[in-house]
Amino acid sequence: MKIAVLSRNKNLYSTQRLLEAGEQRGHEMVLLDHMKCVLVIEKGRPHIYFNGKEVLDVNAIIPRIGASATFYGSAVVRQFEMMHIFSAIESQALVRSRDKLRSLQILARAGIGIPKTAFASSPKDKDIDSVIENIGGAPCVIKLLEGTQGIGVILAENQKAAKSVIEAFLKLEANMLVQEFIKEAGGADLRVFIVDGQIVGAMKRQAKEGEFRSNLHRGGSASLINLTAEERSTAIKAAKKLGLGIAGVDLLQSSRGPLVMEVNSSPGLEGIEGATKVDIAGKIIEYVERNEFTKPGE
Repeated sequence: MKIAVLSRNKNLYSTQRLLEAGEQRGHEMVLLDHMKCVLVIEKGRPHIYFNGKEVLDVNAIIPRIGASATFYGSAVVRQFEMMHIFSAIESQALVRSRDKLRSLQILARAGIGIPKTAFASSPKDKDIDSVIENIGGAPCVIKLLEGTQGIGVILAENQKAAKSVIEAFLKLEANMLVQEFIKEAGGADLRVFIVDGQIVGAMKRQAKEGEFRSNLHRGGSASLINLTAEERSTAIKAAKKLGLGIAGVDLLQSSRGPLVMEVNSSPGLEGIEGATKVDIAGKIIEYVERNEFTKPGE
């Protein structure tokens, strides 16, 4: 099988592992920078060019689309889908998961636990206090909708600080979410890695001292963890509701049960493979093998 990994950087750990895992299983692996793909849309023959050559004979793709490239990257994935080429992450699921507000609405509608969240479009000064109070008051977490890897996430310790941060974001015309702070989580969260509806690995991420964000990119540490039955079912249901065949579900352990903080459509492999010693990349290749449905030309 010929499998294309859509990635902008061949040196990234996740990209390298996917290429290695595919080659070890006897597949022809190719790397395509989705931002350098040219899409040609015409009746009956959608096709793609990369570096001036038409992309041919690809059986499946594994998207590794960064948040900043969501719009164009999802268009490339959609073009492959139009060519009847299997994508490990569907284009619409990719777009859905990147919209933090929409994702939370979908999860809440499905009865999945989430931190209490408020969203307002340019609230007036007198309304800002109400927004903060609606999610239980300070301390609270303020998140930019476009943020990733912990960037654009701020913990406001008190009402005055929260109000100042919200006002600053509003002046920048930035969309944001205001969420309750789950104190009992203790600066930790759980990353549950799901492939094809099955949990293939889970780790606990602990924020470094003086930091509340547990992201490994922010200096957090990772360790192996055994999930409870409720944590397992919550993570699987969250990935399913967002339509993701590959997902990194981030959970907070709260006094009212597991709460989904975010569902990632391009979760990194380095931390989870290091903590669990599981060949996650190999699990992804196996998923592609099971689901590759239409070969070009058939």
